Formats: sequence, C-alpha cells, structure tokens
Amino acid sequence: MTLFASDISNDRKSCIKTGLIYLIVSIFVAVFGAIYELFSHGVYSYFMIYAFSFPLIGGLLPFFLLSFSSIRKPGRIGTNLYHSGIATLTIGSIFEGIIAIYGTTSFLSIFYWIAGSALAAIGLICYIISLLLKRDDTPVPTEIS
Repeated sequence: MTLFASDISNDRKSCIKTGLIYLIVSIFVAVFGAIYELFSHGVYSYFMIYAFSFPLIGGLLPFFLLSFSSIRKPGRIGTNLYHSGIATLTIGSIFEGIIAIYGTTSFLSIFYWIAGSALAAIGLICYIISLLLKRDDTPVPTEIS
C-alpha cells in the first residue's frame, strides 16, 4: 500500500477540521459554563469552570499536533472511541458541576470519569496498535536478467 501526497494532505485537512470542531466545542462549553454560573446566585464549581479543558486539551491539541506531523491520522474505530471518551469526560464534568452548584452529591458521577477515561484510553490503544501493525506493502522492484 502506498501513501500518496494527496493522502497526507487529506489527513492534514481532516485533522485541522477536527481540531477546529474541538475549538468550537470548547468555546461553547466555556460560554455555557459562564452563563450557567451567572444564574447560580454566586455559587460556582471548578468542574463547571474547567469543563472546556477536556475538548481543548484532549481534542484540539492532539489533532492540531497530528495535522503538523507526518504521522498518519487514526483510523475510524480509534477516532470514534477517543471522541466518545472526550465527550463523556466533558459531559461528566458539566454534570459534576451542576450537582455541586445544586448543593448535593451523586455517586453516579464516578461512572462518567471511568467510562470517559476508558473510552479515550481504548481509542489511543487502537491508534497505537494500528501504527505498530501498519507496514508499507509496496512491492520491492527486482531486476529481471
């Protein structure tokens, strides 16, 4: 299997697009947290304040780094698992923030952290395995005499 320049260009564009989507999600979550805390009567939660950091650090940063490197883009399974993990961690942080602002606790919030971390880790493991197993299958030219 050969890797053409257009494949690298498409991978780069795809990673940049994914990074920009994560940037938009980060901005949305930050604005959502600010508005939610504006109407929370002076009560705030660090989980709500920093919920934007999961898509920013876990999504924007890796995909922008991938777009500027020569490493190929993750496959569909690894990418989907990783995106699901980042989304679960973000929602878990928002949920924990809402619960804290409300003034109560919930034992169910631990499942967000476990599931989100597991999904992101499995996605990364799938990506690393695909990098290790991927080899160049181009035939070696031989001379016929």
